[in-house]
Amino acid sequence: MPETAGNAAAAGHDAAAGRSEEAEAAREVVVEAALARLDLADKVRILSGQDTWSLPAIDKIGLASVVMSDGPVGVRGTRWDAADPSIALPSPTALAATWDPELARRAGRVLGQEARRKGVHVLLAPTVNLHRSPLGGRHFEAYSEDPLLTALIGAGYVAGVQDLGVAATVKHFVANDYETERFTASTQVSERALRELYLPPFELLVREAGAWAVMAAYNAVNGSFMTTHHDLQVGLLKGEWGFDGIIVSDWFAAHDTEGAANGGLDVVMPGAGSPWGEKLVAAVRDGSVPVEVIDDKVRRLLRLAARAGALAGAGEAVPASSRPGAVDGVAVAAELAARSFVLAANEGGVLPLDAGALSRVALSGVLAKDARVLGGGSATVFPEHIVSPLDGLSAALPAGVELAYTQGPEPRTNLPPATAPAFADLRARFRDAAGTVLHEAPMATGQGRWMEMPDGVE
Repeated sequence: MPETAGNAAAAGHDAAAGRSEEAEAAREVVVEAALARLDLADKVRILSGQDTWSLPAIDKIGLASVVMSDGPVGVRGTRWDAADPSIALPSPTALAATWDPELARRAGRVLGQEARRKGVHVLLAPTVNLHRSPLGGRHFEAYSEDPLLTALIGAGYVAGVQDLGVAATVKHFVANDYETERFTASTQVSERALRELYLPPFELLVREAGAWAVMAAYNAVNGSFMTTHHDLQVGLLKGEWGFDGIIVSDWFAAHDTEGAANGGLDVVMPGAGSPWGEKLVAAVRDGSVPVEVIDDKVRRLLRLAARAGALAGAGEAVPASSRPGAVDGVAVAAELAARSFVLAANEGGVLPLDAGALSRVALSGVLAKDARVLGGGSATVFPEHIVSPLDGLSAALPAGVELAYTQGPEPRTNLPPATAPAFADLRARFRDAAGTVLHEAPMATGQGRWMEMPDGVE
């Protein structure tokens, strides 16, 4: 790893308040005492989700339910609807285009702050996979094709999130640069390519930035699925790099009881479809999985819970008195967006436009009015409002300037979902067969998605 990269990331590592040797040692004492009070069933139970986004609590050791949430552009929380809005940052690719790790750190603090507000202990971000192919289906979540730039921006981001005492989860480990056949595909890659391209961002964020969690990818590497990949998860990540946090599966990625347990995975998410539970208990009892392997997983989980303030008596890694002051998330988002633009040429000094000299401005295209500010999946949050280019220009131009808008060609193959203000007060209502309303929630658009059905709805 280049010295400049190590120095930059070390700043984030050193600034992670509360991670002194004394504080860590004190937390380890509490962790070991809690571990000693758990029987095998308890240990296995907390290694799988109790639902889509959280792990079970165990009151007798003071363990609260550890809550996770998608990133990387915002903190959605445990709900997938507009009733719980979130600050939305520009895409990570835009963040990398600023070439500014310190801005990345401020962006991370915004999300750490949001996580605290929503009761989230573990943010499932940043994504440090590389832009290796134009066919990559989630490049909007990742930073760059360059491993060094990705590492430095990611280090700033991790430091910022963990400045607030929220765990950052570096994902997707490793060589997960495509979506096609993501559950079944194997990335065939040489040791040199792994070491020079795919692994450096993960290494920097683990060894120097001190990330508390890593997510195992869906794909296989050289024939072994990452959730069962002993060489990369145990030999490299936990052994060579000394990673002391948890490895959590990507959602529904784990499917092998013994392989995942012995291969280094620590936590399976979500609860539905977990290959662990009673199957893992049985595997321990018949000797297929050593109890020491289970203890290591539980120890890592309890350590993360302690750092994030979810284990009573342990002393969280960043107490409230050590956290940075409130960050204006909207201002950071606006700065990030502005600084991500690159002006390749400005012939004749035509830019910036002089608003006072304009009489008419033409704007064309569907996305000028229906702005696409988010990717799909884990990059989906629900901001309180979105300013489209049309809205922004309408507000910015002087009253005497005519703004002419035309949609132009229609690229969409489906009708767009209903939105305000044309459809005000959009709401979703769930009714039973008799028509009784079981649940009602506001909607940002006429398109809804629920990872789990609301309370009272089956």
